[in-house]
Amino acid sequence: MVDISTSGGDAAARPAGTSTAKAGVAPRLALSGISKQYPAVRANDDVTLIVEPGEIHAVLGENGAGKSTLMKIIYGSVRPDAGEIRWEGQAVEIASPAAARKLGIGMVFQHFSLFETLTVGENIALALDEPFDLKTLSRRIREVSADYGLDIDPQRHVHSLTVGERQRVEIVRCLLQNPRLLIMDEPTSVLTPQAVRKLFATLKRLASEGCSILYISHKLDEIQELCDTATVMRGGRVTGHVKPREETHASLAQLMVGHSLPDYERRAHTPGNVLLDVKHLSVASEDPFGTSLDDVSFSVHAGEVFGIAGVSGNGQAELLAALSGEQRGNRADAITICGKAAGRLGAGGRRSLGFAFVPEERLGRGAVPAMSLADNALLTAHRQKMVNAGWIKTKAMRAFADRCIASFDVRCGGADALAQSLSGGNLQKYIVGREILQAPKVLVVAQPTWGVDVGAAAFIRQQLLDLSASGVAILVISEELEELFDICDRIAVLARGRLSPVRATGETNAEEIGRWMAGLFGERQGGSEGTPPPPSGEPAHA
Repeated sequence: MVDISTSGGDAAARPAGTSTAKAGVAPRLALSGISKQYPAVRANDDVTLIVEPGEIHAVLGENGAGKSTLMKIIYGSVRPDAGEIRWEGQAVEIASPAAARKLGIGMVFQHFSLFETLTVGENIALALDEPFDLKTLSRRIREVSADYGLDIDPQRHVHSLTVGERQRVEIVRCLLQNPRLLIMDEPTSVLTPQAVRKLFATLKRLASEGCSILYISHKLDEIQELCDTATVMRGGRVTGHVKPREETHASLAQLMVGHSLPDYERRAHTPGNVLLDVKHLSVASEDPFGTSLDDVSFSVHAGEVFGIAGVSGNGQAELLAALSGEQRGNRADAITICGKAAGRLGAGGRRSLGFAFVPEERLGRGAVPAMSLADNALLTAHRQKMVNAGWIKTKAMRAFADRCIASFDVRCGGADALAQSLSGGNLQKYIVGREILQAPKVLVVAQPTWGVDVGAAAFIRQQLLDLSASGVAILVISEELEELFDICDRIAVLARGRLSPVRATGETNAEEIGRWMAGLFGERQGGSEGTPPPPSGEPAHA
């Protein structure tokens, strides 16, 4: 690793063919001395960054390292307290996103910036600075989205979209602007492997044509495959500059978090009785563009981690709503929690049975953005002696929040910090911790490590393994196949509202699961109860 100040602009130090920079050509973007102070944290501290024309440049770091703040400064949505920005050799002040777009800077945000009540086409139109015709724009959206493997209907309203579909809107909206510098903050978090491949081909083509790309991702294999250079940040400062292809996953992870990552530890345990039982669950989607569930059946045993894979938009949102109680069913016995029929119970009634839930949407569903962490603790954990005869026990509420922050290494300004002030990974750790500290008997988790850095992801996965070892039944719904194979005892796929056969993770592979994700698992659901859990403490895929 070398210091950024000695190599950031040295194209000759890079492997041949990794940059289109030429001698005498000014960098596309050059930052020097960028600093940004918030009340509780110094997000950026004297940051220097150089990006050449045609370069794909990664910015690596833990959640809260200052990456997203730096990108927002470049895009004009945050003003720095100090420092200089030079664009193609000229000093500039980027006062707003509109000013950034005029320079040729586009950005795909990790947290979506979409209006729920507008259509996809209308949301994309809002980002355009030139006059437009909505009909022509809709046609262009279809063409671009299809070309990049990000199919989306411009007539759909955003409130009806899943997280994965909203991510597609953000990416297409940015690509339509033909940027000269493209900033991508966790762009593949909820994309299918096939869509990731198409996106990478697109990014490489854009780079070959001279477009610079700033790429933030916690997926180290993506960084190594796609990026020419990488700037490493920790605690708001630049700590180094590397060529990802010359590093290993372990060395990159250590550069990001400052220490090596431990291997997952599986504690010996024997799966027990069925604690979550879903029988012939059929749910008509309330969204005309949604996916109805068709005769879904599965069971999750005490001490087991059961995984459901699938491409976003195949019924995951409907299944999660049915399991959490947000949408009540017509049959009480369609969902059984700890031996009690719960299909007609609301969310509160199911939580009283020992059910806990981590939704895929952190802000707005997992947590109220403008409320403090202490207040957000009260929303689902009020049964933890925080309320007495209708009165809120403020000390108990804050103590619970403090315990969650300490136990799950949530980096924030304390229990009074607003949920929206936390980085994505730290907010996810808080929400997961809030649910785990309630000592549930059944835990349903959606996209547990979406957009989370490698250190936080390893921590969250270990917490789930430890929880299952204590006898909790855990259902994980995720689009990360590697994650599911790492922590699950059994796995199935949800495709077009139907559940595939269930397999022990040691008896299947990514190729078979990939075929099932396309719906290729026969006409009948068949084998929904699947392979029984392993009889011993050893995981099925050990």
